[in-house]
Amino acid sequence: MLRVSRAAATRLAASPGSALLPPHGSQSLLRTTRRFAVKDVRAERLRAAHLDEALQIVRAYACARYPESVDIALRLNTDVKRSDERVRGTVLLPHGTGKSIRVAVFARGELAEEARAAGADVVGAEDLVEEVLKGRLDFERVIAAPDVLPLMAKAARTLGPKGLMPNPKRGTVTKEITEAVKRAKGGEVEFRADTKAGLVHATIGRAEFSNEHLRNNALTLMDAVLALRPARFKGKAPRSITISSTTGPGVKLDHRLWTV
Repeated sequence: MLRVSRAAATRLAASPGSALLPPHGSQSLLRTTRRFAVKDVRAERLRAAHLDEALQIVRAYACARYPESVDIALRLNTDVKRSDERVRGTVLLPHGTGKSIRVAVFARGELAEEARAAGADVVGAEDLVEEVLKGRLDFERVIAAPDVLPLMAKAARTLGPKGLMPNPKRGTVTKEITEAVKRAKGGEVEFRADTKAGLVHATIGRAEFSNEHLRNNALTLMDAVLALRPARFKGKAPRSITISSTTGPGVKLDHRLWTV
């Protein structure tokens, strides 16, 4: 089993001009060095005892030319066959995700104007439903005013499978449009355990975030997910916790440390 020490991860994450590179080393050479390192460990399972160590390793192996996301996957020990044990919710990450989220709001009148003022990217009612039915889904989050929800029944078959259908339990059907839009734009993350393996997968930021910001986001998300498990699982650790970047290998945490 391959293990990467904190010191090794720090060296991998070194900036241009460090001891890893020749005096005139370039950023492309650093990316190449990291890319070969990633290939070497693809078939292995990296492990870390602590969250900080895992984040350091993940950031070190983020070698793409574009900003990489840092994701966390929690495999819960709930019974996926029981509907009352399916975990689903939202949480506002303290440092956001680093992504620009396009928000659609289904509303009329004053609430529609409120949505536009709050920064919603797409606002409408009947016209927006028609756009959805045509397959035009240029948004990642959907919020609806309560009086417009019946109108959206037509679009349920399109929005539902993509996890976009508004739901009062998740705070996406509300009269507090301004607050809902600001939360969606400000780093609120929706999560749900899949029905096959009880796996919750979510983004906790970008690889360029500091360890502190990623740690705070990860802890906030994990606390929210684990707190929504049925009472009989309180105090029990999840089955596994893995952190990875978009192109890097997964780093498995010691899941026994997490027993919220």
